Amino acid sequence: VSLELSGDANDYVGKGLSGGRVVVRQPAGAHRDPLENIIVGNTVLYGAIGGEAYFEGVAGERFAVRNSGAVCVVEGTGDHGCEYMTGGVVVVLGDTGRNFAAGMSGGVAYVYDPRGRFKDLCNPAMVELKTVRGLLSSEPLDDPGRPRQRSVDVEDNGMGDVLRFDAERLRILVERHQLRTGSARARELLEDWDQALPRFVKVMPRDYKRALLQARERATAKAVAAE
Repeated sequence: VSLELSGDANDYVGKGLSGGRVVVRQPAGAHRDPLENIIVGNTVLYGAIGGEAYFEGVAGERFAVRNSGAVCVVEGTGDHGCEYMTGGVVVVLGDTGRNFAAGMSGGVAYVYDPRGRFKDLCNPAMVELKTVRGLLSSEPLDDPGRPRQRSVDVEDNGMGDVLRFDAERLRILVERHQLRTGSARARELLEDWDQALPRFVKVMPRDYKRALLQARERATAKAVAAE
């Protein structure tokens, strides 16, 4: 199921989203900068558990609050973005408001931060920030954790292992955003991707990362014991 809107949307778009795709793009003929205009209201994707969403413009406050599994791209957010988020992937291609990631205990976010301001807008209590780097050459091409542009798993929308492959995952989502919305910002980033990539910051909860690493270690130990 795919729901597409050309024009503005109000609060609670995608509340409880559990699958499918939501796309909100700028209205045809609109002469305005998406990075400076609200396209969806407050509390968008509240409690979403799956699916995809692409918004060609800025979201209001509390974007993706309590998101538990949706994958989404937006071109800016108001205050309290990704608040209490427990899963999923969020990409922000523009500015955020203050208190980003407050109470965030799962999932990951990527924020485009060319001016280096994001660290002062993010709530550091539960998350760590890391600059996104390119793919390590040691990663095998057939690694099952690698993200995929065409998802083979509805559970993660092709996002793969969130501990690795940040550069690939991010590019896939920016490409999807450009395809679905025609975003000028996405196109601009893709045209100079090598310069854009290190300007993204990855936001990941510390305890979530620790739990994933421990789960990987247990799985590795189990596999070795079975040999």
